[in-house]
Amino acid sequence: MSLLEIVAVIISIIGVVLTIQRNMWCWWFNLLAFILYVWLFFEVKLYAETILQLLFIAMNFYGFYQWLKGRQQDARHEIRIEPIAASRAGLQMLLAAAGGLAAGLLLKNFTDAAVPLLDSQLAAFSLLATYWTSRKHIATWILWVFVDIVYVGMFIYKDLWPTAGLYAAFVGLATYGWWQWVQVKRKQATVTDSSIN
Repeated sequence: MSLLEIVAVIISIIGVVLTIQRNMWCWWFNLLAFILYVWLFFEVKLYAETILQLLFIAMNFYGFYQWLKGRQQDARHEIRIEPIAASRAGLQMLLAAAGGLAAGLLLKNFTDAAVPLLDSQLAAFSLLATYWTSRKHIATWILWVFVDIVYVGMFIYKDLWPTAGLYAAFVGLATYGWWQWVQVKRKQATVTDSSIN
């Protein structure tokens, strides 16, 4: 356990709570958390996670732009939750699995990565979940629940106990995030229906 890890955990929790609340500040807290975790994951040889955090930084700016654009287009300046077709979600999950496998094999054969295949799969699905978050899909929370459960085990294996605790908390936060966004989507559908009538 290091001070770096503890600070990264605290900043990450704030970022996820703000994401659940659909607060634009989530993107800035998440950005700081990603930067801190680049450093930490590189130190413990979780290279796919290191690369993932760098990709998260790029996705962070994309997500901020998407939310800002969506908020400007909404009459009440809210972040509107968008649906995703099951066929599209399934295809994107297959692509994430294939990308994770390819990255894992590269890391396994060309680096001293600690757990290259698992690390790469988790990184690929985390990237997909982040993309879904930027597109405001409720499915992001369901995917995060499953990914975060597996992350807990990997971080325990690497003796990153505060980070394992963070990801255990993320399981609960993602479950709450899903419930919260379902409530908001229902409210948004009711407002849309009443404005049509």
